[in-house]
Amino acid sequence: MRFFLGLLISFSIGFPVFSQSQKSNRSTMYMTYGRTGANLREFNQMLSNKGLSPMRNSYSNLSFGYITRFNDFIIGLELFQNGGPKSNFDEFQIDYNTTRFYLNVGFAFTEEGNFQLIHYMSVGTGFLNFQMLKENPAQNLGEFFENPEHGFILRDGNLHKGTLNMTGFLTEIGFQMSYDVPIPGREEAIEFLARFGYSFSPFENSWKLNNIRFNSTQSGAFFRLGAGVTIPDHNFFYKDAAIGAHLVYGFHFTKPEGFNAVLQENGLAPFKGRPNNVGLKVMGESKGFLYGVDLFNLGLEGEANETKSHTLNSLRIYGNVGLKFFERKNLELGGTAGLGYGNIRYSLIDNTKPDFPRLFEEPLHDAFLRKGGLMAKPEVFVAYGIPLSPNHASKIMFGVNGGYEIPLANYKLLDMPMSGYMSNPYFQMSIGIKH
Repeated sequence: MRFFLGLLISFSIGFPVFSQSQKSNRSTMYMTYGRTGANLREFNQMLSNKGLSPMRNSYSNLSFGYITRFNDFIIGLELFQNGGPKSNFDEFQIDYNTTRFYLNVGFAFTEEGNFQLIHYMSVGTGFLNFQMLKENPAQNLGEFFENPEHGFILRDGNLHKGTLNMTGFLTEIGFQMSYDVPIPGREEAIEFLARFGYSFSPFENSWKLNNIRFNSTQSGAFFRLGAGVTIPDHNFFYKDAAIGAHLVYGFHFTKPEGFNAVLQENGLAPFKGRPNNVGLKVMGESKGFLYGVDLFNLGLEGEANETKSHTLNSLRIYGNVGLKFFERKNLELGGTAGLGYGNIRYSLIDNTKPDFPRLFEEPLHDAFLRKGGLMAKPEVFVAYGIPLSPNHASKIMFGVNGGYEIPLANYKLLDMPMSGYMSNPYFQMSIGIKH
C-alpha cells in the first residue's frame, strides 16, 4: 500500500503537465465481472497421481475501480476479489480466492467521445488463500476450541492480518472498449465496458506454498464485462460534477473483549490493540449531491500459543449517498449515509504444517469461523483540495473522515455475539485525486 501511495503522489505531481493544454478529460467509477483461465498444474498433478479429478481451469473476477483520462493519458486504481472453483474430496471442500490491488496506467487510441478504446497496463500486489476444509460440528465456542482442526488453510500476503500485509508483484496487460449512454438531465452518463487481456505473476516462486507453486491463481487470459458512472469531456465545465478516488487509513475504536475472554479460557493468547482500517473510497458528486462506494478491511493478528497463530478479520463494503454542506475555495465539508455488507472471520492456524503431498493426506491442522450481515454508517468529512490545473478541474485531495458503524445483524460466531465489536466509532485520513 505504501508503494501505491508513493505512485499516487508521483503521478499527481505530474498532472499539471497533462492539463496545461487540456484537450479531453474524463473520470469514471465502475465494476466488472468476468473469468480468467488458470491451471493449477502442480496441485492437479498431485490429484492425478492419487487417481482424483483435477480442479476446473478458471476463476471468477469481480472488480471495483476508478479511472481518469487526461488528454490521451489514463491512470486509475482497481481492487479485485477473485474466486476459484470448488472441488469436493470426501468430506472436504477445496477452493481458493485471491485479492489484488492495482495501479492502472494506459493510453487512449480514440478521441474523447461516446466510444473509447484504451490499452492499459496494471502493476500491483495481492493475497492468496488456498484451503481444504470440512464442516466443524461444534455448536458453541467451548466445543470448537476442544477440537478445532477441520482442514488446512494456506495464505500468502495474509490480508487477514491487515491490508498492509499484501505481497508479491503482479501485472496485467489488456485492452478496454467502452460506450456511453447519456442520462437525461444529468452531467453523468452510464458507461458499458469490456476488457480482455492477460494477468500474470512475473516471478516463478512468488506464490509457492508448502512446496507447491500456485502462480496460476494470479495468472491467465481474462475477459470481463462491466458498467459504471462516468463524466464525459463535454460535461466537464460543471465545476461541481466530479469523481474522486481516495486511499484511506485510520482506526476503529473497538476491542474484541468478550471473544478475548473466551480465548483465554481455552488457553490461547488474546488479541491486543485496536484494529486499523485501510481501504479505497470512490466518491462522485453533482451539484452538491454525493454518491459512491467504500471498501476497507480491519485486521487483528497474533500468536495463539507456541505452535499456532490466529487472526480476527472483518471486511466492510458500503454504498453511500450524501450532501456537501459547505464549499469555500478549496475547503469542503459534507456528510454521507452508507448501507452495505460486513463480515467477521476468526482463523486459527497451525504454523508447523507439513509440505505436500503429506499435507493433503493429513489435512487436519487449522480452523475458522465466519459470519456476515448488513451494516450501516453515518459519516462526516472535511477535505482540502490542492488544484493541479489553472481551471481547478483536477485536485489532489487531503481529507479527514469520522463516522459510526451500526451492525444490522448479531454477527454470532457460534454462540458468541460479535455485534458489540462490529459497532464502533472510527476515524480515517485520506489522500486522493478528484477530477
